[in-house]
Amino acid sequence: MNFKHLYYFWVAAKAGGVMRAGEQLHTTPQTLSGQIKLLEQWLGRPLFRKSGRQLELTSDGQVALGYADEIFALGAQLEGALRQPRGGQRMLEFRVGVADSVAKSVAYRLLEPALSVAEPVRLIGSEGKFPDLLAQLALHRLDLVIADEPLSRRVSVKAFNHPLGATVMSFFATPALAATLQGGFPQCLDGAPMLIQGAASSVRQQLEGWLARHQLRPRVVGEFDDGALMTAFGREGRGVFMSPTVLEAETIAQFGVEVIGRSNELVEEFFAVSVERRITHPCVVAITQVARRELFSS
Repeated sequence: MNFKHLYYFWVAAKAGGVMRAGEQLHTTPQTLSGQIKLLEQWLGRPLFRKSGRQLELTSDGQVALGYADEIFALGAQLEGALRQPRGGQRMLEFRVGVADSVAKSVAYRLLEPALSVAEPVRLIGSEGKFPDLLAQLALHRLDLVIADEPLSRRVSVKAFNHPLGATVMSFFATPALAATLQGGFPQCLDGAPMLIQGAASSVRQQLEGWLARHQLRPRVVGEFDDGALMTAFGREGRGVFMSPTVLEAETIAQFGVEVIGRSNELVEEFFAVSVERRITHPCVVAITQVARRELFSS
């Protein structure tokens, strides 16, 4: 395969057409189209098709783009790993995936110690569904996965759970919304507007059971997989929302809300999942030590 042709295809796909790609590559659209045509002939499949005046990827083009993404990402990693100044200190590359059900503020607090180890670190972070991240971990494309649930024994991935800690949950509302709530906590939630985590969150099922036990029927006005989006709505007073108690002070300061109650029955746990049974990677060591000693120590 001529990887120059593949690179031209990759840039054109990312740029949305050969005109913009030509500008980025400082070449003519005709030259670019000719190079991509040679790649299509070599593969025996069309990668683009015309849609009006635009080009769009065919199904084969989508497949090729996925492989090209991986190929050129690995090329960038190779360059970063080996192109070091002579006599300079090599940078440690740390590739970590964060399950999208983990709150961004928690993820930052967990990962930040990785940048404080003795040697220079290049942190490469990605977000995704937990099963997808585990697949990347199994292929050694990630060094670590941060999640709010442990790796199940039913999953055929050879990896190990490293508990980081747990936090109970707090309920927040703007002062204006809190003033409208009737009664003490948790009875004040009955009939109140509420913003809740999506079904993928580990605390969602806990919340539903907790509400049923306390015979509470809040008016759910929003359900969010993205915790940041949920708190954005909560900041505007659209509903009561729930967040880890470990982030209580930060949530109050950042969003101008107040705590209306806490529940020790609702617990969110966090895990580091790695292919190492005994942790040796310095970044993972730092993450686990700080999480257990400081973040979740209470």
